[in-house]
Amino acid sequence: MTAGAIDCLVNVHFGETESQPSWMLKVRDDYFNGPESMFAPVDLSDLLDEMDDHGVRKAILMDSLSKPSTTARKFVEARPDRFALAMGGLNLLRPVPTLRELTAAAGDLPVAYAVVGPSFWGDGQYPPSDAVYYPLYAKCAELRLPLCLNTGIPGPPIPGEVQHPMHLDRVCVRFPELKLCMIHGADPWWDVAIRLLLKYANLRLMTSAWSPKRLPESLLHYMRTRGPEKVIYASDWPVLRMQRVLPEARALDLPADVLDNYLYNNAQDFFFGKER
Repeated sequence: MTAGAIDCLVNVHFGETESQPSWMLKVRDDYFNGPESMFAPVDLSDLLDEMDDHGVRKAILMDSLSKPSTTARKFVEARPDRFALAMGGLNLLRPVPTLRELTAAAGDLPVAYAVVGPSFWGDGQYPPSDAVYYPLYAKCAELRLPLCLNTGIPGPPIPGEVQHPMHLDRVCVRFPELKLCMIHGADPWWDVAIRLLLKYANLRLMTSAWSPKRLPESLLHYMRTRGPEKVIYASDWPVLRMQRVLPEARALDLPADVLDNYLYNNAQDFFFGKER
C-alpha cells in the first residue's frame, strides 16, 4: 500500500449544537453503540493527528447550504491541502434559489461533491427517480460536480424504501453525464447495487458508515474482478473512527493495487480528477 487514503465522509459539525435530535442519539446508542464523545466539538490538531497516524492524506468534511458548518469551513480555510467539503442541506422543493446557492458555493469553496439523503428530507416521500431531483442532476452535470445519494436502509427509524438503489437506474439512463455515487453502502440490496455498477460507467459506491470487515463478500469479489475502480472508502467519522476502519480495510483480502484504488485512487479520480 503506497498511496495512503482519502476519507470521503467526515463529520466535524456534530459538536456545533448543544443537543442532538432523538433519532441521532438512537443511532449512536442502538445502531453503532458509540461513545458519548461522538457528538463532542472537534479539535483540528486532534483530527490531523488521527489522519496522520493512519495515512489519511485528505478528508472531505460534511457541510450544508441551509446550516453552514463553521467548523468545517474553518478547517478548510486553515488546511486547504488536507480538507474539502461535501455540500448538503439542499432544498429540492425550491430548486432555483437552492441551485444558485450551490453554484456559488462550488465556485467559492473547495466542494468535492453535493449530497442528498432521500430518506432524510421530504418525509422520505421522494425516491431519486422523482422529477423533483432533476434540476439538481442537471446542475451537477453542468458543473461537473459529483453527486452522492444515500442508498440502503437507513439506521434511524425513518422510511427506507426511497433509498433502494434501483431508483438510480432511470437516473443513470437519463443523466449519463452525471457523476453519481451511492453512499453508506447499499444494505440489504448489495447485489442490486453491484449490478448497477456493472451497467453504468458514471456510477460509484462509497462504503461510508460500514466497518470494512462487515462488507459482503459479493462486493469484495466485485472489487477484485470487474470493479477495481468503482468502490470508494470513507469512514463517516466519528461514527466510525479512522483508527478502527483503516486497519480493517488494510486487512481485507484484496490485491495491493485494488486496495490502493479503494483507499485513495478511486476517490482522487472521481472527486478531485482532471475534470474538477
